Amino acid sequence: MALILEKVKIVRNGDGKIEFDAYVVGKEGAPGIVVIQEWWGIDFEIKKHATDIASKGYRALIPDLYRGKVGLEVAEAQHLSQGLDWPGAVADIAASAKWLKEHGSPKVGVTGFCMGGALSLASAVRVPGIDAVVAFYGTPPPELADPTESKVPVQAHFGEEDTMKGLSDKETAKALEEKLKKANIPSEVYIYPKVGHAFMNSSPEGIERNKAVGFGEHHQEAVNLAWSRFESWFAKYLQ
Repeated sequence: MALILEKVKIVRNGDGKIEFDAYVVGKEGAPGIVVIQEWWGIDFEIKKHATDIASKGYRALIPDLYRGKVGLEVAEAQHLSQGLDWPGAVADIAASAKWLKEHGSPKVGVTGFCMGGALSLASAVRVPGIDAVVAFYGTPPPELADPTESKVPVQAHFGEEDTMKGLSDKETAKALEEKLKKANIPSEVYIYPKVGHAFMNSSPEGIERNKAVGFGEHHQEAVNLAWSRFESWFAKYLQ
């Protein structure tokens, strides 16, 4: 059976003043996973990630943090991410997790990529009622969240050749690993050799875009290993 993304409306707060679109895929009643976009917005790649996650037995939901905007070029994506209300995005994620629980998901996790990885780690600190987080190549700015205050188990994935200083480079990944260990947060941090930023993007378009923006060659074996670890983590905490 084909997995089709369905558009839904979610209200951020109880007052009903802030409403946003989200895309949901997967069987109602399955454990839920909120899937957070890269800085590009809701494009072909994040939709592929969501349908891949749904195919593993989850109900995946992507909140539209950019309210319909998509960055097609690096400068455009950078502009959109810099203009994002980050605490507001965390509130969108909280509303998304609540929606999944209200629509039959007994447990809910959060995952995200790049900017979404940073927001996933922020969610571990700031979003009530979630059960686990998996973050890909992103860490939150300190004013948004301190990962040592995480309230749920955290798994994180980084590329050894990632050059995004302070967000997802190897040094930032190792610092995160140390902080989580010292804080006794149940955690796993993986650094994959030979891969750069956004290494999970494995559609033909995503692979080409990664090369064009200088993120390096595609390594499917790293993608497969990361997905297997993702599945083990969420099976442990959501199933």
